[in-house]
Amino acid sequence: MRIVWFLVASSFCLTLAIVGPAIAEEPEFVLEVGTTAPSGSPWAAELKRYKKVVEERANARLKVKLRLGRGNERSMTRRVQMGSMQAVAGSIGGMSSIVREVNVIESPYLFADYAACDKALDNAEVTETFRKLLDQRGLVFGLWAENGYRSYFSKHKIRKPSDLKGVRFRSQESLVHVETYRAFGASPVPIDVGNTLMSVQTGVVDGFDNTPLFAMAGSWYQGLGEGERNLFLSRHIYQPAALVYSKKWFDTLPKEIQEALTVVDQELVQWGREQVRMIEPVLLKNLARYGYDVYQPTPEELAAFKETTKNVADNVAKEIGPTGVALLKSIRKAL
Repeated sequence: MRIVWFLVASSFCLTLAIVGPAIAEEPEFVLEVGTTAPSGSPWAAELKRYKKVVEERANARLKVKLRLGRGNERSMTRRVQMGSMQAVAGSIGGMSSIVREVNVIESPYLFADYAACDKALDNAEVTETFRKLLDQRGLVFGLWAENGYRSYFSKHKIRKPSDLKGVRFRSQESLVHVETYRAFGASPVPIDVGNTLMSVQTGVVDGFDNTPLFAMAGSWYQGLGEGERNLFLSRHIYQPAALVYSKKWFDTLPKEIQEALTVVDQELVQWGREQVRMIEPVLLKNLARYGYDVYQPTPEELAAFKETTKNVADNVAKEIGPTGVALLKSIRKAL
């Protein structure tokens, strides 16, 4: 009997040695999200929450991999459109070369304040119009995010629109950004994100516009030298962001996984916006510590900037065509 038990035990141990410990099953689907958002930023925090929510919805059938701090939004969006990437989380400006209509969303002074931004973008008609435009370009809407209000960082002090005349500014590679600079008589130089800091440091441009958050996160604020650091809080363009999927990839997924990816969690969207908005006062104090002359214009001073750019939205929409006009109309209707 002892011999029999020895043989059984030996056989069991041999089986364990061959099979080894149980290996966790790999998820059926993998989603890689590319973004320029650096680790530690509010955008990264929102994406990490998104990852948790979506994986739970998909019942562990989907694994989300975040690729933070990646290169060029335009090239990533193009890859997503072609199907060589599954998703990108980026600014609306970064998507504008593919979905030209979204230029109108970033028209200067289109939104009076954050409450107006939220009211328009969370409007069902605006979102549905945006979804359809993306679908026509091989993209699928996931959720809104936010970069915030853009302002002017410059070697030169700015107090009135004529102070921008002739100044070389780095411009996002976007129709509405270029047209906004031209309305002021500035000289826009379209430069991608990766080359902006060097262009400021070497004097290719005299300044740039962006949010305090992105200027700090991307270290752009370091490009301007001591005694040349001016920040004029024009807040001329509100820049939302969005997470979008490749339609080619999305269409291969079962319905329940598609639903897990596209049911918008409004609480998550609002939480992400709040993180961006809460941090701005701290960033402005930090910029002042780093030698920036941070100037808050009066309502009368801002009125001159609004007047100078009042035709940009309609001109850009008309240049894009009927679909651009329709999107701008739906936003104004929501407001």
